[in-house]
Order: sequence, then structure tokens, then C-alpha cells
Amino acid sequence: MEWETFGRRQVYGSPWVEVWLDDVDVPGIGRIDHHVVRYPRASTIAVVTDERDRFLLLYRHRFITGRWGWEVPAGWAEPGEDPAAAIAREVEEETGWRPGRVELLTEYDAMAGISDAHFRSYHVTGCTRVGEPEDISEASRIEWLTEAEVVELLTSGEVADGPSHAALSYYLGPHRLAQQA
Repeated sequence: MEWETFGRRQVYGSPWVEVWLDDVDVPGIGRIDHHVVRYPRASTIAVVTDERDRFLLLYRHRFITGRWGWEVPAGWAEPGEDPAAAIAREVEEETGWRPGRVELLTEYDAMAGISDAHFRSYHVTGCTRVGEPEDISEASRIEWLTEAEVVELLTSGEVADGPSHAALSYYLGPHRLAQQA
């Protein structure tokens, strides 16, 4: 069953996030105002690996959750920017490593029931060290970690960021299985 939309009005907006109230008819319930969180820019994330099957991760603090954790490089595409070019730029800015190859891994809607947050996950390889990260606010540490270390971080909860967790889990699971088939 498909919901019918009759209109929408913006409650809040910024270059980062918008909150809307959509007037929708929910089958079996009737018309309601449904909150929708919209993101004006495309979200991109990257699983960065090297020839030794190590993963490039950032260790950082997120003030919103009050937690420290490991994350993959991520960022937004600027208006009109190709998402693959955006993640290549973000990887270099955040880590000091310039990508060689950028390939789409998967795409997904993170919170489809309330948000249009759409993520594109890329696999980045062939990186060359070009210097220190441009954006020092992104991470306290940047490290190449083994697959066993990444799996331990995922299972211990030290990768708490949803997009990072999804990208790494997808890479280690369905992506790997598809490559073996």
C-alpha cells in the first residue's frame, strides 16, 4: 500500500539539514502530518583498503552521542559534484591519502521511514600518501588496521557510526561473497 502525499511545509532549513511536515494519507489510519528529515547534499562514505588488505580508519569523538569510535572516511558531495569525486576529495582531506581507484560498493537509504538520507558507499584502493590531513577536526588518529582488528571493532561496538558500520559490514560480507562467486 502506498501513502498519498497532499502537500508539505518546511519547519526548519539549513545547508546541512531540513525538517518538513508532510500531509499524508496513511492507508487504514487517515491523514496525518508526518515529520521528514531531508538532507540537501548527497552523503558519501568509503571503505579504504590497501594491497595488504588493511583498512584505513579514523578514530574520533562525536559530541552528539558523546562517544569515541572508529569510522570510515565520509562526507557530502557539494551541489553538482559527482559523489565518487566527492568521496575521493573527502578521503584525501580527512586522511592525507590520495585515492587511486574509487568504485561504488552499494547504496542505501539509512532511515527510510523518516528521512531521505541516502548513502553511497565506495571502495577506495591504490592510495598514495600526500601529507597530513587537511582537516584536523576530523580525527584524533588515522590508522591502517588489519581485517581481524576491524572485525573486532565491529563486534565490540567500537564502530558505532551507522554508515561506517554498514559500509564495513557490507564490504566484509555481501561484497566479498559476490567476488568469490
